[in-house]
Amino acid sequence: MSAADPITSALKALAGALDEVDVPAMIIGGIAVIARGVPRHTIDIDATVRAEGLDLDLLIGVLAAHGIVARIPDARAFALERQVLLVRHTASEVPLDISLAWLPFEIDALERSTPVDFGGVRLRVAEVADLLVYKAIAWRDRDRSDVEDLIAKHWARLDLDWVRGLVAQFANALDAPERVGEFDAIVRRALPPNRG
Repeated sequence: MSAADPITSALKALAGALDEVDVPAMIIGGIAVIARGVPRHTIDIDATVRAEGLDLDLLIGVLAAHGIVARIPDARAFALERQVLLVRHTASEVPLDISLAWLPFEIDALERSTPVDFGGVRLRVAEVADLLVYKAIAWRDRDRSDVEDLIAKHWARLDLDWVRGLVAQFANALDAPERVGEFDAIVRRALPPNRG
């Protein structure tokens, strides 16, 4: 990603805002998948911030000062109800979804995240195993494809039993028991046949 790239421009604004608010945060979604070595296209940015102790009004104000503004009417009320702040970077028009992290898995994932450089912009990014869980929760076509690509690239250093356990917990909570079998099928496709 070049400095002139709209995504990089939006990431720079987001990084500035998050530094100012000083809240645990990380990149998830397509940008995180790219950061973890899987080439793919994305037009938006997904991030998450720790919700406990977060001053949402302060976050909204600081984001606005960095050129990141609401993209729906009453984004604050939506964020309180749905736990995601829908904003956009005005200069680049890049949309951003900033999730509010409350669950123990999300808090642990924030702690496990590591810094990554995006064209001179440094942001924390979810680890691969945590990305797999986030993707298994969302479970759209793009998410299933990302799961397969991430496993194919990183299988040798992944604890897939641990990931599967979390996928099963979320599948149960979402009343989607079939998701575990679908996840298992993707794992079988993604793993090399002669792994040792």
